[in-house]
Amino acid sequence: MKNVLFVDCCIRREASNTKKLAEAFLSALPSDCAVTRLDLMAEDISYFKDSYFDQREALLAENRRDHPRFRYAHQFAQADRIVIAAPFWDLSFPALLKVYIEQVSVDGITFGSTEEGLKGLCRASHMIFLTTRGRRRHGDGQPVSGGASHVLRHRSIYLHRR
Repeated sequence: MKNVLFVDCCIRREASNTKKLAEAFLSALPSDCAVTRLDLMAEDISYFKDSYFDQREALLAENRRDHPRFRYAHQFAQADRIVIAAPFWDLSFPALLKVYIEQVSVDGITFGSTEEGLKGLCRASHMIFLTTRGRRRHGDGQPVSGGASHVLRHRSIYLHRR
């Protein structure tokens, strides 16, 4: 049985088009897949600040990677497949997903540092990011122009090779 970790960062929950896409994707998975759902909106995830950051650094210095604080990193590292669903949100993805990524990025759990550089330690052979983009409309029902083309221009800034 393959363990599929589904990371749900759909801010609008069931009304989200991304959530609908994710549910369709998950329902089409082979029968040898068991899905573990992680609803980020229901989790009490904190960004690194003050004592929360200090605790993390102390635990890492003491090599206490088995502490419950690192449960998201262990869950992520042990999944056979990972599906992340988050909407395209103001030219990015929701900040909550960034906070989650910070929680799973733990040296010695999800990656390791060597003299040659970084090495991935996760079991997953595949990770899929599902996203959709909403569309605003004018009062007459016509789509606001420039949305998709602006996204493509914005993306090309980061993907252009020099």
